[in-house]
Amino acid sequence: MKETILYLVLPCYNEEEVLYSTAEQLRKKYTELMDSGKISRDSKIMFVNDGSKDKTWSIITELFHQDSVFCGVSLSRNRGHQNAVLAGLMTAKEKADVVISIDADLQQDIDAIDLMLEKYENGCDVVYGVRNARNTDGLIKRTTALGFYKLMNLMGCEVLKNHADYRLMSKRVIESLAEYHEVNLFLRGLIPTIGYPSDIVYFDVRERQAGSSKYTMKKMLNFAVDGITSFSIKPIQLITLMGFVTMCISIVLIIQTIIEYYQGKTVPGWASSYISTWFIGSVQLISLGIVGEYIGKIYLEAKHRPRYHIESFLWKESRDEENKE
Repeated sequence: MKETILYLVLPCYNEEEVLYSTAEQLRKKYTELMDSGKISRDSKIMFVNDGSKDKTWSIITELFHQDSVFCGVSLSRNRGHQNAVLAGLMTAKEKADVVISIDADLQQDIDAIDLMLEKYENGCDVVYGVRNARNTDGLIKRTTALGFYKLMNLMGCEVLKNHADYRLMSKRVIESLAEYHEVNLFLRGLIPTIGYPSDIVYFDVRERQAGSSKYTMKKMLNFAVDGITSFSIKPIQLITLMGFVTMCISIVLIIQTIIEYYQGKTVPGWASSYISTWFIGSVQLISLGIVGEYIGKIYLEAKHRPRYHIESFLWKESRDEENKE
């Protein structure tokens, strides 16, 4: 029986502080998996450099020369986490039977890889890594994360709660993903739409070993907006609802004004005019903003610009092949 060729894809942006530790842990895990026959010795650990400004790429190059289990992809500039993951997946799909994406800080438990592979062998094409709890997050991040999932589901975008981008995908899933050409990527929402048998693996999140998370509040908010506007038209439908509510309020104000006119109380009406003007103005601005967000995405999609450019690719045969030579 042919052994499974596993590629691990790790997007990296300014991760020089954790790369050596990450590489050592993954090397050990891969050795265990190879020795037990769970994966082929042609399997690789692929670091994707997302336009880092520190020594991330030089460390990846160093690791590549030390051990052929490591390979590297360097993007020409910073293209964002989702595009970095996609670049790794598309590069690995020609060589791997199955690919697992995971963050470079390894806060996601790598021991869950064994369970993912078991479910893959049992017929699952997609295995989602879902965290058990958010105990390692601060109060603000925990609250905003839970709010994010509730908002996404409310807006019609079904995403797994507490699932980030730690997942296993078979070759045919990645080949199907390659047929999606949208610029505004939201992989958490996109991959479930592909179909194929799937399952879930739960894991505990560990404390980050060094450095700090590169996912700032601004990036998380942008990520949420991308997710909602890429997979749901409910915000546009809400504009219609707001217009209807505003119209009802306006009718009530008109009736009130007419009654006050006949009662001789129209002079004090400046307050209602003042409030209604501000209210209607705010609804219009919100509506224009939502419509503008969608028009902006249509504009970007219509250009069909490349989502990323690969500047360098480091790859060589497995250690066994090298020894044969």
